[in-house]
Amino acid sequence: MARKPAPGRAEFRQFLPLQTRWMDNDAYGHVNNVVYYSYFDTAVNGYLIARGALDIGCSPVIGLVVETGCSYFDSVAFPDRLEAGLAVAHLGSSSVRYEVGIFRAGAETASAAGHFIHVYVDRDSRRPVPLPPALRDVLSDLVR
Repeated sequence: MARKPAPGRAEFRQFLPLQTRWMDNDAYGHVNNVVYYSYFDTAVNGYLIARGALDIGCSPVIGLVVETGCSYFDSVAFPDRLEAGLAVAHLGSSSVRYEVGIFRAGAETASAAGHFIHVYVDRDSRRPVPLPPALRDVLSDLVR
């Protein structure tokens, strides 16, 4: 099976800064693979909060992760400064597939790239609901 190459910056619509932390490194001296999923979550939710589309304590509609995956191309380690590239590959009626690239600050190709799918649900019932218009508008800016 041929491996897909690392994506470049042109594949993403928005970039957010991230800072590695000492605790992100594992015994092998690089950021542990599971930490990348935290970077994905931080980037997407930070983007939504900054644009007023998500209030983590009060929003009546919340996103639950139902699928995720990541490919690794180059190691990063503390104290590297990173940038998360964001894009939306699919914008459905109640779900979104986010594409996320983790880049060393200024690098042209991603050190890691992955996806996750949010299904948006009513906070209380946890049943899928249509994306609220404000959320859809914010996510539309990321569609590639």
